[in-house]
Amino acid sequence: MYLDELNPEQRRAANQIDGPMMVIAGAGSGKTKVLTYRIANLIDNGVSPFNILSLTFTNKAAEEMKSRISELIGEANSRNIWMGTFHSVFARILRIEHEKIGYPQSFTIYDALDTKSLIKTIIKEKNLDDKMYKPNFVYSRISSAKNSMISAQAYLRNSDIMSQDKQYGRGKVGEIYLEYQNRCFRAGAMDFDDLLFKTNVLLKKFPETLLKYQDKFRYILVDEYQDTNKAQYLIIKAISARFENICVVGDDAQSIYSFRGANIENILNFKKDYTDYKLYKLEQNYRSSSNIVNAANNIIGHNKDQIQKKVWTSNADGHLIKLIKTFSDNEEGKVIAKNILNIKTKESAKNSDFAILYRTNAQSRSFEEALRKLNLDYKIYGGLSFYQRKEIKDLISYFRLAVNNKDEEALKRIINYPKRGIGANTIGKAMLCANENDTSLWDVLSNQNKFGLKINSGTSKKINDFIVLIKNFSIKVENTDAFELADEISKLSGLNNDLLIDNSVEGKVRYENIQELLNGIKEFSETSKENTDKDDPAKDTFATLSDFLIDVALLTNADNEKEEDKDKITLMTIHSAKGLEFPYVFIVGVEENLFPSQLSLGSRSELEEERRLFYVALTRAEKQATISYTISRFRWGNVIACEPSRFIEEIGSDLLDPIENTSPLNKNKRHSSYKSYAKPSSFNKLKFKKISSSTSSSTNSNLANATDVSKIKIGINVKHQRFGKGKVLEISGQSPNVKAKILFPSFGEKQLLLKFAKLELL
Repeated sequence: MYLDELNPEQRRAANQIDGPMMVIAGAGSGKTKVLTYRIANLIDNGVSPFNILSLTFTNKAAEEMKSRISELIGEANSRNIWMGTFHSVFARILRIEHEKIGYPQSFTIYDALDTKSLIKTIIKEKNLDDKMYKPNFVYSRISSAKNSMISAQAYLRNSDIMSQDKQYGRGKVGEIYLEYQNRCFRAGAMDFDDLLFKTNVLLKKFPETLLKYQDKFRYILVDEYQDTNKAQYLIIKAISARFENICVVGDDAQSIYSFRGANIENILNFKKDYTDYKLYKLEQNYRSSSNIVNAANNIIGHNKDQIQKKVWTSNADGHLIKLIKTFSDNEEGKVIAKNILNIKTKESAKNSDFAILYRTNAQSRSFEEALRKLNLDYKIYGGLSFYQRKEIKDLISYFRLAVNNKDEEALKRIINYPKRGIGANTIGKAMLCANENDTSLWDVLSNQNKFGLKINSGTSKKINDFIVLIKNFSIKVENTDAFELADEISKLSGLNNDLLIDNSVEGKVRYENIQELLNGIKEFSETSKENTDKDDPAKDTFATLSDFLIDVALLTNADNEKEEDKDKITLMTIHSAKGLEFPYVFIVGVEENLFPSQLSLGSRSELEEERRLFYVALTRAEKQATISYTISRFRWGNVIACEPSRFIEEIGSDLLDPIENTSPLNKNKRHSSYKSYAKPSSFNKLKFKKISSSTSSSTNSNLANATDVSKIKIGINVKHQRFGKGKVLEISGQSPNVKAKILFPSFGEKQLLLKFAKLELL
């Protein structure tokens, strides 16, 4: 039987049928396997797959689980389970119950770009300072409010929130939030946060609807429970309240998304919500070597707020944690790239075996440059998604407008693309008219006379032609195959032809991207024929454009990887690395004020989250983990001194293999003083082995160091290893913190701290 494949604790968890239960799963302990096998076991014990709800954080994880369940107990069973991300499952419920909350069934789901675009429009309309009211900030504020279940009206009534906004000169955020919500409703659109917020409203406002889903979802399983926010927590608690057959799986040691609203208290307080719960601990790590597991245990052991567990492994000891010290961030990039090349050569490893993990996206530059110089292929994880490319967004906007005529962001994007002679002034007048009449932009453009839109007859005809074009598409949405209609829209809209006549290299790439999108829709249509919606008997057997848009709108970063990205070194933030694993992991920039972040040092809870983030980074490694830090880094236009992170010391010296990069620069006395600003601790007792680096800069007798700063005068020419040649414009400050303002022709004016600037006198 398949349960025999599990270890004893995994099997106990998979065997529990009824009642609340929590599975605390250490890194690499097989939690996905337990979830999958438990679902299969539920069905084998007579539970209907229609009564099972399984919530994940990526579509990819859901599809992998469905595939595995299908292998265990048959495809028919796996197909009938409600399994997917929180957003995809709740979007499905909202489309079924759309009338209750006043939305069209074909409501649009705005992505972050759509949301920021609308917020930017509102800020402009209200004549607010866009430097104080930056769209990113306002978007973050609104998102945080929704995830805490604070409506726009409640936001405006909350004196503490309003006082805080006013204190920072942003007292109009609440008004923007209210207008934003009104405009979304008018456009028949929801953003990602609305999918959770509106589901909560639906279940609270309509008890009979809550009862319906309580009865339907008698068995609920939640993956990555430590990452749930308040809105998700409330939905899960409400739906599970009747039968309390709820299984949550997670690891409090990997709770790292508080900036998105995730609340670690959800998992820490599960025992208070369900006093008769059963607790299972998966403590055997199948992923990493023993040294990596022990190092991770040492790290997380310093946190106070945690559910105690002791992760262990029967894997071999493996390598010690390599610790590399370099002199600058540029050199850090070169040394790490060279290490990867050496491992590839010695171990016959693939590019895809390697990951470089950093705390902030800004750190990627030096690694990208170094990898390019060694001809090592890499990818930036979380970069521009295929679906965010301009030409793809343009065509998808046509799809969106055909499905939902009131989609204002889609309408504004394509009404004059390809060019039709409908200018920005005309759209501005129409939007003003729509706002005055509290109606949609589409309504105004479709009924120009009714709303008194004053434009010339030529422009009016062009708008009417566009409206007729979109209406013709709309008529076909629900009775035409997604691919057939998508192909027709790409041609009749003029978009295809516009790209075809662009003979530049970029134009050809954009045209190929459109064809790739159409190929994807073709594949989506064919696979969807086999999977009809059992909850909607009226639904035909073919996939519509509406179905495709729902699928695309709910993609997560983990679902966007293309085949051509498979064998590349991965560069990513640690937050993005959650759930992934690699044979060789390089955790870079492990320095105080960078990792842990300077912003996290204000409270114990924030510092503990940074430590959990480091724990996540370390446990991504299977065979070998390498940590690097530098003693000087270019930040905020200046070279600053750095000291090794406290997290390195917490690993324990017995698990570290310290390696100090040696280059001609090491002869410079200023580098030998790093111990003077490192924290006094056992860390300083580490003995660094020396390695040479052929990639380091050669020495120069004219190099300026802490003893010859006096040579640098206003008006002289100097050379910087990153910015090239420049001229000193100004000297300021007192020794030893003398600064120089230097004009570099290629980079503009830079202010450098001379004792770390490594300037060559010309």
